[in-house]
Amino acid sequence: MIGQASVPLVGIVDTAVIGRTGDAAALAGVALGATLIGLVFWSFGFLRMGMTGLTSQAQGAGQRHEVEALLLRGIAIGLALGVAIFALQVPLSRGALALMSGGETVSAEAAAYMHGRFMGAPAALTVYAITGWLFGLGRTRDALALQLVMNAANTAFDLWFVIGLGWGAFGVGVGTALAELVAVITGLVLVGRDGAGTVIGFVRRATRAQVLDPARLKLLFAVNRDIMIRTVALLLLFVWFANAGARLGAAALAANHVLLQFITVAACVLDAFAFTAEARVGHAVGGRSRAEFTRAIRLSGELSLLAGALLSALFLLAGGPVIDFLTTDPQVREIAHRFLPFAAILPLIGMPSWMLDGVFVGATQGRAMRNAAVLATLSYIALDLALRSEGQFGLWIAFSASYVLRAGALGVQLPRLVRTIGHG
Repeated sequence: MIGQASVPLVGIVDTAVIGRTGDAAALAGVALGATLIGLVFWSFGFLRMGMTGLTSQAQGAGQRHEVEALLLRGIAIGLALGVAIFALQVPLSRGALALMSGGETVSAEAAAYMHGRFMGAPAALTVYAITGWLFGLGRTRDALALQLVMNAANTAFDLWFVIGLGWGAFGVGVGTALAELVAVITGLVLVGRDGAGTVIGFVRRATRAQVLDPARLKLLFAVNRDIMIRTVALLLLFVWFANAGARLGAAALAANHVLLQFITVAACVLDAFAFTAEARVGHAVGGRSRAEFTRAIRLSGELSLLAGALLSALFLLAGGPVIDFLTTDPQVREIAHRFLPFAAILPLIGMPSWMLDGVFVGATQGRAMRNAAVLATLSYIALDLALRSEGQFGLWIAFSASYVLRAGALGVQLPRLVRTIGHG
């Protein structure tokens, strides 16, 4: 939980550093750029989620050589995809911004931020793979150390580039990119902790036939294909939400981005229970133990519900001062204060969807996750269009409902999953 609570600090620091400059357009640009970068980078989030499920299953089945080979596959795929994204950054950024309603000034700031972030694409995707592998082995302390190092580096680079050098939105992007590079180096060092052996040792022990085993690669890409479609569907939901805010003006877009920091904190903290469920569910599936499977769901779900209630109460009580710290623009503050209750209630509303994601990731049930995400996104878009006349209120009502829709779509598939455990 401590590790996950530190994950959103990257986005919070980015928001606070640029928000304290008092430039609403720059903050809106970072908001828009961060949403689009999330769409591009997290489209390959299967490198984290798929890696966790497969690694925990291999560990549960006692397949040590496959555990090592999975890390090598993940790093290789992450580097290759990251280089391809970096090479295609110009058409990607221009095409994405052309579809948004940010206006000339906000779009220019967003383009500058994205240019800085694209520099770190290979590192960002490699970090996904390493983190997923560590989670799959239950090495949460190492994952925490990796995240804390990246947060510290990001804070230092942001302050240097934005406050010290005055690089604005571009400085925020470059700072985060360099922090991701520091995280890769840290992750490669952490892999060798606890007697697991170094990456170099993995390379020496692994044969080409083992790493490139056609059956293993087919399973990897089959699981990851569905998770990728699921992730893209959810990212499109957030892009639609950001664009809906952009239509209401730079202040509304910036205020929504500030409020999203609360939701990101909640998602990451509650994902701690989901990630634990991923590892334990994956271990149960690998060992074909229905008792272990149901126990992992029950304990993780109970603790997640309690944490969600506490977070909602905390956001309601302390959200106002946090908003005032993150931005100095009076109009942005006013809008964020007015819609804080929506962000505060989302830890409770979103908890079931995040928890069930962990269960289905651990069981490598990518198809179920894909179907639930696509259904939730399409339903959300329809609801947003229907409520467009309600402005900002309609926007947040539709966004909140999307979490309920996704949880329901996953929940109806859970009994079938339970019945399969221990029976092949």
